[in-house]
Amino acid sequence: MERGVIATDELAGSFDLQSTVESGQSYLWSRLDGKMYTTAAAHGGRAWYETVVPPLDGVTDERAVVRVRQVDEGIEWKSTTDAVDILTHLLRLDDDIDAIRDASPSEPLIERAFEQYAGMRLVRDPPFACLISFICSAQMRVGRIHGMQQRLAAGFGETVAFDGRTYHAFPTPDQLAARTESELRERSLGYRAPYVQRTAEMVADGEADPANAAELDYEAAREFLTQFVGVGDKVADCVLLFSLGFLEAVPLDTWIQTAIADYYPDCEQGGYAETSRAIREQFGGEYAGYVQTYVFHYLRNGGE
Repeated sequence: MERGVIATDELAGSFDLQSTVESGQSYLWSRLDGKMYTTAAAHGGRAWYETVVPPLDGVTDERAVVRVRQVDEGIEWKSTTDAVDILTHLLRLDDDIDAIRDASPSEPLIERAFEQYAGMRLVRDPPFACLISFICSAQMRVGRIHGMQQRLAAGFGETVAFDGRTYHAFPTPDQLAARTESELRERSLGYRAPYVQRTAEMVADGEADPANAAELDYEAAREFLTQFVGVGDKVADCVLLFSLGFLEAVPLDTWIQTAIADYYPDCEQGGYAETSRAIREQFGGEYAGYVQTYVFHYLRNGGE
């Protein structure tokens, strides 16, 4: 076991672990106490979180188990390998949150959201796992989406031993493609089962790779991702924002639609692409996805 602490006072801006991993961006982390996605207005907690990380281009060549919590002096971690680069990548510790906030519009809703959830960062989830997570997200509460991903890992992913426990990696495209629709339905995927199976098949067969969207301009990347079964514009935007680094992406989920109706009615343009473009501009353009995530978390937890 390796362990260490990343000093938060050396980061560009503040950091809050709980809101970063429990704000509906990622469904690949779990809390060691079993209370993932059960805390209202998640922010400022000190629980341990853990995940199994696949090899990541330019970050790590090996699969790793990573366990992390926030402490007074920073981000404490334990892992099967040195996890500094992994955590910097997954939790976007290299983002300058202060600069992002300064570049965002000075509007009451946005300022309240940034103030309430100071230190929340976007995530960089592995592309395939992120894609499957958001295919499963349609019409689902965050806790149920998280449960689906955990059941997929437990049922079909490889096991990894760490610190006296057995962990389950998220299934590879090959592993999910080999499953039948019936087997996936047994994991409570419902009508999403054939979408997951066919999308995994596309990736496993080399027909398409979600990571390749990163090479395209934003709107072309969104269109590229919609070729996967079960992926519309909103799911594509989620993958672009929470995996592939398109910080301008604004997924039009229920809470952002609420924000448009209540605060920015002129942004409603009828179609997804037009409305997304309008709210993206309203949210400041370059970092509109950051603003979206703060507003989403703020409104979902009762902010007004």
